[in-house]
Amino acid sequence: MKILALLLPFLTLMIFAQPHENERQQARSMVITQFGIVATSQTLASEAGAQILKQGGNAVDAAIAANAVLGLVEPMSNGIGGDLFAIFYEAKTGKLHGLNASGWAPSGLTIDFLKSKGVEKKMPQKGIYSVTVPGAVAGWDLLRKRFGTRGFSKLLAPAIYYAENGFPVTEIISASWEDSIHFLSSHPNSKATYLLEGAAPKVGEIFRNADLAKTMRLIAEKGRDGFYKGPVAEAIIKISKENEGTFELSDLSEYEPEWVEPISTTYRGWTVYELPPNGQGLAALSMLNLMEQFPLQEYGHNSAKTLHVMIEAKKLAYADMLKYVGDPRHHKIPVKGLISKSLAEERAKLIDLEKASCEVVFSKMKSITKTTGGDTIYMSAIDKAGNIVSLIQSNYSGFGSGLVPPGTGFMLQNRGALFSLERGQPNTLQPRKRPLHTII
Repeated sequence: MKILALLLPFLTLMIFAQPHENERQQARSMVITQFGIVATSQTLASEAGAQILKQGGNAVDAAIAANAVLGLVEPMSNGIGGDLFAIFYEAKTGKLHGLNASGWAPSGLTIDFLKSKGVEKKMPQKGIYSVTVPGAVAGWDLLRKRFGTRGFSKLLAPAIYYAENGFPVTEIISASWEDSIHFLSSHPNSKATYLLEGAAPKVGEIFRNADLAKTMRLIAEKGRDGFYKGPVAEAIIKISKENEGTFELSDLSEYEPEWVEPISTTYRGWTVYELPPNGQGLAALSMLNLMEQFPLQEYGHNSAKTLHVMIEAKKLAYADMLKYVGDPRHHKIPVKGLISKSLAEERAKLIDLEKASCEVVFSKMKSITKTTGGDTIYMSAIDKAGNIVSLIQSNYSGFGSGLVPPGTGFMLQNRGALFSLERGQPNTLQPRKRPLHTII
């Protein structure tokens, strides 16, 4: 049976991701060598990963190096202040390994606390209350220790070099930067870090980030402790306290990503893998199950009828995702039921080929246990041995929360904006809980 294990996020990013209004379709940069392939959204990042392959590193090493450069050159979309998910295909065993490096809410952030601050109906979309612990660096560390071959000093060297010496800003990235001038000007730290005399860098203009280089050097020297402990962690606590946030040092030092078992379904002879909740990969698999009920090949590629089925399938899949998906460490998520062929067969009957559904209800899952309780980059790397890394990393919306910890050179994500303030739901805000993630 054919296996489409790692390409689905790349091929369907524009279909399944929830875009932000300032999001643009990024050009793709792929560097192909006799040592492997690295594909990212920016040339310098792809080249950095390819150089690691040339030096004897493997796909994991290359992916970390490329991702580190992407956080510098495309800061509106990703960076070490954000989260990370990855699927690793291990060539020698033929096994897939899933990594969930999404961060949790600080231990003091509760619904009652937000009510005391006048926040009652909806999570703030920006600011300190939208910030969860950044998981990217811990994710790199776990990937590197288990499957990598190089230390952080080697892997972060390209990012440190470009941060200190500068890089020419490319066209699409410059345009996104320009769109964020007002937002970046709203806090002195973000203004000082990302604007040049109050303006976004123009196409071809050299941009440097000495503070980020300093932070990267700490990580290169001390590993994950260079981020989750010491000066960087203290800077995060400082900006949290300045904004009446609840972060404590323990929220950072005690955070751990986790290895997870990928989930899968079949679609017309292909086996398709995604990561399990708290991400939205489950919805992609559910969509495929629904689409399989219709002869799309007869309707024609990108025909109105085919697109209608895909859109209606997404409505149904997302209704279930928003109802049932949250952090599986806090709630029982009916994963098998939601991606079952039998459920898809029943749900597909709700798709009317003649008209769009204006009101879509979620599935009545008998197996559910009731409990109380942006912007993105995608990249991939393959080495000459056949190991593959599929990696997605994000700040959520453009430039995340708008808060740069003093002297660190990176923006904190705003993933916490996706929590619900409705009590008793799988995605209800709770301390040390991870929010529903839109990236797959």
